[in-house]
Amino acid sequence: MECPHLSSSVCIAPDSAKFPNGSPSSWCCSVCRSNKSPWVCLTCSSVHCGRYVNGHAKKHYEDAQVPLTNHKKSEKQDKAQHTVCMDCSSYSTYCYRCDDFVVNDTKLGLVQKVREHLQNLENSAFTADRHRKRKLLENSSLNSKLLKVNGSTTAICATGLRNLGNTCFMNAILQSLSNIEQFCCYFKELPAVELRNGKTAGRRTYHTRSQGDNNVSLVEEFRKTLCALWQGSQTAFSPESLFYVVWKIMPSFRGYQQQDAHEFMRYLLDHLHLELQGGFNGVSRSAILQENSTLSASNKCCINGASTVVTAIFGGFLQNEVNCLICGTESRKFDPFLDLSLDIPSQFRNKRSKNQENGPVCSLRDCLRSFTDLEELDETELYMCHKCKKKQKSTKKFWIQKLPKVLCLHLKRFHWTAYLRNKVDIFVEFPLRGLDMKCYLLEPENSGPESCLYDLAAVVVHHGSGVGSGHYTAYATHEGRWFHFNDSTVTLTDEDTVVKAKAYILFYVERQAKAGSDKL
Repeated sequence: MECPHLSSSVCIAPDSAKFPNGSPSSWCCSVCRSNKSPWVCLTCSSVHCGRYVNGHAKKHYEDAQVPLTNHKKSEKQDKAQHTVCMDCSSYSTYCYRCDDFVVNDTKLGLVQKVREHLQNLENSAFTADRHRKRKLLENSSLNSKLLKVNGSTTAICATGLRNLGNTCFMNAILQSLSNIEQFCCYFKELPAVELRNGKTAGRRTYHTRSQGDNNVSLVEEFRKTLCALWQGSQTAFSPESLFYVVWKIMPSFRGYQQQDAHEFMRYLLDHLHLELQGGFNGVSRSAILQENSTLSASNKCCINGASTVVTAIFGGFLQNEVNCLICGTESRKFDPFLDLSLDIPSQFRNKRSKNQENGPVCSLRDCLRSFTDLEELDETELYMCHKCKKKQKSTKKFWIQKLPKVLCLHLKRFHWTAYLRNKVDIFVEFPLRGLDMKCYLLEPENSGPESCLYDLAAVVVHHGSGVGSGHYTAYATHEGRWFHFNDSTVTLTDEDTVVKAKAYILFYVERQAKAGSDKL
């Protein structure tokens, strides 16, 4: 949001000597001496801990308001309100009077100057302390991340994503996509787009609304985020720049309320596809795609124009058959898709858990069968028959005409009931390996023996009871190991834990080589 209190609250000089020594991300709270989540007041440069530690930054603001409530405000008092502070790790700005994060700046650009000064302090401290940190990583810090896997010692190289305020829906999708190897590698190998020149070239960009939309590239910020996730950093990465671009080009995701992860994924893939089609900074991304030998023409699926890596990997085709029940006229239509949304069959919706004794457990195969089974359309969905010249009762059936390289399956857990959107919170059994899609194909005889088998790469899970609340996490496999991504926390897990998850979105990757495994 744009804050009206910056001019009266941002009073410190950008290069103030009052700042503590050392790197800003490790500054200590002046009250409790905690170095977790340090925030610096932009009125007096004092450092306090965030509200999720001991809340001294907020208390500093509240204490400063006491004289203003007991006495008549003077012009001098109004100019020092201690309402705005900056996160010393992500450099995001927060106003306590607005109770929200701030995206604008003062007329003199003081907020941006403070950001750049803090970043310079961080870089200087890192350079001076480089050898000591390297030694610590080799000894104590790295040892805390070493685990026994198959009898050998290995290190967790995955990086978490900071929650910027109910952004777990975005974090879960980003972590899942980062583990789709072919998709992730394509973006990481793209050349960097320089959005800034001169003295600021190469530094991290902190956007404000006054900069306009010319400097915004979703592809570039997505590329930077993917590059940061598997560099072995033990500090969670803050996707603030990417989230800013999301705000710019996807207005429905502005703010800090909880959002639907599947809806975000579709918007993200659609906008990546559109930007890749048009190119950026004079470089056609579609041209780069055509040079990629791993994505053959037969695997490309065009949606809204030319093919891109999005449609080449996630794109498939459905054949929609509609038959008039009066005259028997058949209508066929081919529809491209990036994911399939599957209903959970109604006979399973009253079940509460996997361990319930009565009745069978719902499986992914049940959901796929329900999606592709012949269905008679009800009175509200009458088909306009061109032969009968009026709307008639009809049947509908889906066939998969072409399978994608990565099959994304969305389980429709949220349904409208009267004025409420309820969650179908049942367990749906799904395979880790060998999901066989051959029986759902329009022409299964034309597919190879391995081309219809899929292995699980990632799972997004929604915890909670409603779409506007709860929490999202993700499981994903990387180099043969399963990880659980819970915002900034990344932990190793096992297959037994993954298969017990109440999946919301499943990412299956087409099997490339023969392997002995059971089919679904």
